[in-house]
Amino acid sequence: MEQGRRRAVVVVAVVVVLAVAAAVWLRPDGERKAAPPPPAPGSSAPSPSPSPSPTLPYPFFAPGTCFDHPQLSEVITRAEERPCEQPHDGEAIANVELPEGLTSDVQIGRALRDLCKEPLAERDRRQGGGGPYYGFPLGPYLPYYKQGMRDATCTMTVSNVQHGRKLTGRFH
Repeated sequence: MEQGRRRAVVVVAVVVVLAVAAAVWLRPDGERKAAPPPPAPGSSAPSPSPSPSPTLPYPFFAPGTCFDHPQLSEVITRAEERPCEQPHDGEAIANVELPEGLTSDVQIGRALRDLCKEPLAERDRRQGGGGPYYGFPLGPYLPYYKQGMRDATCTMTVSNVQHGRKLTGRFH
């Protein structure tokens, strides 16, 4: 292999490793997890999995999981799972997959609200009062969406502001 080509391969490999390390270190949810190894030169990267995964670089919870979120609890810096029997901000009620073709965070937000509308209405009906209840969808920002990450979580809360009312149990 000629020296110039070898040097280019090494530079590309170093850039890939640094990009993966930076993505892991700069995650918006503050979570620090080991980065997967970069693909070997000449191999193609695996396609993203369409199934929900708890290892996504943004908040994602299985239905029935209770959580706190920094937009509702200023004492935390990332979304965190909480025991449902203790005070918490919300509960995951459904997982959804975003459609292809979205080109902005605004479109992603609209799609999340649309996808979560029915699960939220159905869960709201089952409560028998005690509201108001709020939808608080969690999903990827555009950079993650562009990488093929489409999984999102529909959640329900009893407040839409910091220092608001907390839940102390599961929704019905």
